Amino acid sequence: MAFLRGARNPVFLLWRCDRGGASGLRRVPAPPHPALQLPASLHPSRPPAAILAGRRRTLRSRKMSGSGAAAEKADPRQRPQMKVNEYKENQNIAYVSLKPVQTTVSIKTATVYLTPFSLSNYQLDQLMCPKSLLEKNSNNEVACKKTKIKKTCRRIIPPKMKTTSSKAESTLQNPSSAVHTESNKLQHERTTDAMNLGVDMESSQDGDSDEDTTPGLDDFSGLSPYERKRLKNISENANFFASLQLSESAARLREMIKKRQPPISKRLSLLLLSVSFYLNKITFLQQQQQQQTTNPLLPPGPLEMTSENQDDNSEGLKGFLRTWAGMSKPSSKNTEKELSSIKSYKANLNGMVISEDTVYKVTTGPIFSMALHPSETRTLVAVGAKFGQVGLCDLTQQPKEDGVYVFHPHSQPVSCLYFSPANPAHILSLSYDGTLRCGDFSRAVFEEVYRNERSSFSSFDFLAEDASTLIVGHWDGKMSLVDRRTPGTSYEKLIGSSMGKIRTVHVHPVHRQYFITAGLRDIHIYDARHLNCRGSQPLISLTEHTKSIASAYFSPLTGNRVVTTCADCNLRIFDSSCISSNIPLLTTIRHNTFTGRWLTRFQAMWDPKQEDCIIVGSMARPRRIEIFHETGKRVHSFGGECLVSVCSINAMHPTRYILAGGNSSGKIHAFMN
Repeated sequence: MAFLRGARNPVFLLWRCDRGGASGLRRVPAPPHPALQLPASLHPSRPPAAILAGRRRTLRSRKMSGSGAAAEKADPRQRPQMKVNEYKENQNIAYVSLKPVQTTVSIKTATVYLTPFSLSNYQLDQLMCPKSLLEKNSNNEVACKKTKIKKTCRRIIPPKMKTTSSKAESTLQNPSSAVHTESNKLQHERTTDAMNLGVDMESSQDGDSDEDTTPGLDDFSGLSPYERKRLKNISENANFFASLQLSESAARLREMIKKRQPPISKRLSLLLLSVSFYLNKITFLQQQQQQQTTNPLLPPGPLEMTSENQDDNSEGLKGFLRTWAGMSKPSSKNTEKELSSIKSYKANLNGMVISEDTVYKVTTGPIFSMALHPSETRTLVAVGAKFGQVGLCDLTQQPKEDGVYVFHPHSQPVSCLYFSPANPAHILSLSYDGTLRCGDFSRAVFEEVYRNERSSFSSFDFLAEDASTLIVGHWDGKMSLVDRRTPGTSYEKLIGSSMGKIRTVHVHPVHRQYFITAGLRDIHIYDARHLNCRGSQPLISLTEHTKSIASAYFSPLTGNRVVTTCADCNLRIFDSSCISSNIPLLTTIRHNTFTGRWLTRFQAMWDPKQEDCIIVGSMARPRRIEIFHETGKRVHSFGGECLVSVCSINAMHPTRYILAGGNSSGKIHAFMN
């Protein structure tokens, strides 16, 4: 029997050793008693050192005693002796291992049974420990622990276990034969006490108070105090969380999260994507039809010049038209075109400034095209807008509101606008609505030059210097040859091409039989003398572009250079001095040409006075209009406090240093000396 320490109630364990008759050395595990039920807190990992030391001393003494071994062989049924482990001095025994321990026994096999006793009903005064334990364990710490155990046992030991305690005490004092006899008599009581060991140990650990009993659990009287304590904690926690109303807060939070979550974009198959593409195309066509119904084609024939922003009967409009009609004859001054040096060109550009007096609001929609009148006495600017408007502005008129007149000769965007080279009092405008008109300021009418309601026009240019023949580009990739000298408003020849779309058309300034067209991703140069109605093959194709092309123009004086504007944010300059099978690429200028959906696309234009310099708008801030040399170097940047928007369409005066830029809100920004 050993004394358990480390728990609130003292527990004594009794080992009963039965030696069998087998001989030899075998390692036999000691099976635990079936009635042993201890909590998990009383299962240490290994037995204390004192018990192990006592076992080793017992084995050594058995090996050394020869007479004892002979007596055991002679009488195998000899009564077992009880060995009580002794405590060493200054040795801490914190726990006792209740796990089966493998022991090595010489000659005989020992069977060990562990039987627990609950001393909750004992009086500690009646319990007598062996003298060896009390004499050898004289440490002050052990004495203090014994005093604590005594106080605990006096509170919880009931009187019904006094008999068992006295019997256990006598068993410790009697010889080994008495131990064997007494153990057989008390076997039934040991089993009954072992069944209550779990409950006694739980009550000893949790305390002797009755507060652990959960209210409302009287029907479960068979539960242990630990289980009752556990159920009480669960109910208290449930009541606490119920008082917090977490479920209602969580429901409100889920509703808020659902409202804030954006709709999840689902992946669609290619079939569904193609269906959605065609549906979008159908809706786009329907919108175009609605626009055509809301903005129907104007009736064929000449249209009177009626101003939308001024009174038609006013003297101002008549005087304005007389001013434009007076420009019918070119200036008598010598207009020989000479290429100035870069230094003098830069000096003249530095003298050009912008002010509030040179910013004009002309049209209501974005500006798609622009042209400057070649007059040297007055500054006249013409613009073509998105909604079919043609605006005329006299920058020398004061107040400036009286110098702006807006006419409406078309029903759709005006994409191309030129003053006639033969008669500056004529202005020709081309629109998406399939009409080409000529405004005659002397007669105050817009005459119809070419009309094709089945097609949409994109651009045009003069094949002859007297402006008698025109080449017109269509959005569907076709071209029309128009002769103004023949009566009627039809074409002379409708030419097919391999291009899917034509954006701009420009004629060579010297060799006027050549013209260049800009398509989706290719640029073609054609010879007007070899055009075929069924399909014409280009002389030269430029395939260096990787994205959509906005424009392509010959240089204005000699035509030895070609500048292109592409959506890949590059401006390219080609050498067209010798039109052959190949035109080499000279320079690539990196420039941001991504204007987005709401701005008019950039179109790089040549300066008519300096054919080695190009003019283009910019997306950089502060807003500016830039001029680049054909080598790629920036020559000048126009800017100022009055320039606060992107000028996509720009035009330079052919003889004077006047620059006009148009934005997507219908405003003109003029830079001049």
